[in-house]
Amino acid sequence: MQIFGNTLNRKDLMRRVGSLDQVAGVRLVELSDGAGRGVRMLEFRSGGGLEFEVIVDRAFDLGAARIDGRPLNFTAPLGVQAPWYGEARWLESWLRSFGGGLMATGGLDHTMFPTEDDASHLNYPAKPTETYPLHGRLTNIPAKLTGYGTRWDGDQPILWAEGEVRQACLFGENLSLTRRIEVVVGSNTMSLHDRVTNHAHTANPQLSLYHVNLGFPLIEEGARVIVDYEKAEPRGTFDPEGWQVFGPPRAGFSEEVMEIYPKSIDGWAEASVVNAQEDLLFHERFRSDTLPYLLLWRMFGEGTYVVGLEPSSVDTTPREALREQGRLPMLGAGESRDYHMEFTAHSGRDAVASFLQKTEAD
Repeated sequence: MQIFGNTLNRKDLMRRVGSLDQVAGVRLVELSDGAGRGVRMLEFRSGGGLEFEVIVDRAFDLGAARIDGRPLNFTAPLGVQAPWYGEARWLESWLRSFGGGLMATGGLDHTMFPTEDDASHLNYPAKPTETYPLHGRLTNIPAKLTGYGTRWDGDQPILWAEGEVRQACLFGENLSLTRRIEVVVGSNTMSLHDRVTNHAHTANPQLSLYHVNLGFPLIEEGARVIVDYEKAEPRGTFDPEGWQVFGPPRAGFSEEVMEIYPKSIDGWAEASVVNAQEDLLFHERFRSDTLPYLLLWRMFGEGTYVVGLEPSSVDTTPREALREQGRLPMLGAGESRDYHMEFTAHSGRDAVASFLQKTEAD
């Protein structure tokens, strides 16, 4: 393994430290003040410069993330908030509890704007329709922490954590998300594996959106997104001119979205964001069989300066229209669906240049 520039096997490393925690590890902590009081988080240190938080009580989503001490994510004014302090109304449930962080998961049965839709699949006459909040209900549900720690694969230690989130309602949906996160010690890559299972006895809509939120200093004027795509279509007021290069913060800016159909190679799609100096880069890979779309969300407002790089199971078509078109994804009774992603970060001109050269060569 590579540990801070040193190539070591297990024996050599453990001769040099009293515990692996000296160079890498994962630990459980709990916030004790403010709106985040009581929230459990896992803190990962890879030993390769990558550090990040897993917010156990917010659907096992990802909080602050850094590479060599440099922030990658956007942080909203609220920061981490306990879901039990939030509002339950269909728009505010997201906006008044969203603290930023590297990733917030949309789902499990809705991902886009708030809406009301047919609920006949629930077979409950008193509830012919269901209301769906912005990006669904998942991110406001605490996870059950099923385990975390370090496992050795020969000479290679691997940090891991796993949790389960249950989104269920009497006379409603009964879905679970089991999420496993792994990091090879010494690397700058995290892998994320999700399995969504329908525990009900009837089929249910199942939609997932990975709201990856990138901020300063990665996002700045002249930063750009790199993605190989089949088609890219602006939604709403998005100005398509030079859409892959980012502008500065601006007063009165309104959010905009580009709907991207990324190319798939060996079942994987990918995208990167690199800053203007080309010494800081974030890269994501995702399985395109279950995540065929990439939504580029740009919000260049003052104080809300953030870019979302969002793999999605559906495009931006409203839920009702997806149903009418026969494109609303369903998950059968007892069935599961898997989602796979990888996040990698590079810091420093040499590391970024090496990655970009390899990407261009591929």
